[in-house]
Amino acid sequence: MRISVPASSANLGPGFDSLGMALDLPFVLSNAPGNGGIEAEPTHPAMVAFNSAGGVGKAWWKSSIPPGRGLGFSGAARVAGALMGYLQQGIPEPQARPMALGLACQLEGHPDNAAASMLGGITAAAGGRAIRITTPLELDVVAWWPSSSTSTNKARAALPATVAFDDAVFNVGRTALLVAALAAGDRGALSLAMEDRLHQQSRLDLSPSSRIALEAMQQAGVLAVWLSGSGPTVAAFVDRNDGERVAARLPADGTTRVLQIDQAGARLLGPTLFKPRR
Repeated sequence: MRISVPASSANLGPGFDSLGMALDLPFVLSNAPGNGGIEAEPTHPAMVAFNSAGGVGKAWWKSSIPPGRGLGFSGAARVAGALMGYLQQGIPEPQARPMALGLACQLEGHPDNAAASMLGGITAAAGGRAIRITTPLELDVVAWWPSSSTSTNKARAALPATVAFDDAVFNVGRTALLVAALAAGDRGALSLAMEDRLHQQSRLDLSPSSRIALEAMQQAGVLAVWLSGSGPTVAAFVDRNDGERVAARLPADGTTRVLQIDQAGARLLGPTLFKPRR
């Protein structure tokens, strides 16, 4: 059995711990060696999820998602491990998917990355529910990250314990506007809708090079910019086929990728080899 799960970009500006988007950088998990896979250690997030889902045996992984960069490496790994564990028990895929998503969200501590990686597309998740946001917009994503990584725990520790009421209202309004803009296909509203007052400025202070890259994206005339997850990756929406132009204007002391929104989410690349439960 081989399962491919996409990377994700969480928050999308104002949607702290609730909005996410799947990106076409895959995490692949297999219950058999080969295809360049690395045997997962017991502490690997995929293996922890696999065992927590009742999985038995070893697993092998490979991924193009850079870990510690705010692109949902652990979320994708946990979705893959949980789904493989439940499928190994013979649970039919339609039931195994929501079970795996629930377990991955529990292990992650928040649903934004896991929901996007499981469902694909752009998602909103809260209170145990996750819904895809359908948009008619044809968008690509330009992502840039420095050579250094960021600890999610450190990035969360940098956030204030309380926020001003005006800032909370600001983010509620921007999040609602963002969901509406995506659903209505209003590309002109994206820049305003993706403004944030809760977390991005504090986290950008941890990575000055990311702030420089974000400002370069703005100067290049992208549709909207945001800090991906807890950083240090910064990302931007661009019109289809405009990514290379923007990428050429970003700092050379980092990695730049032009990505597409992954619409498939978690998918099986091979047979489960297990009989479904009756």
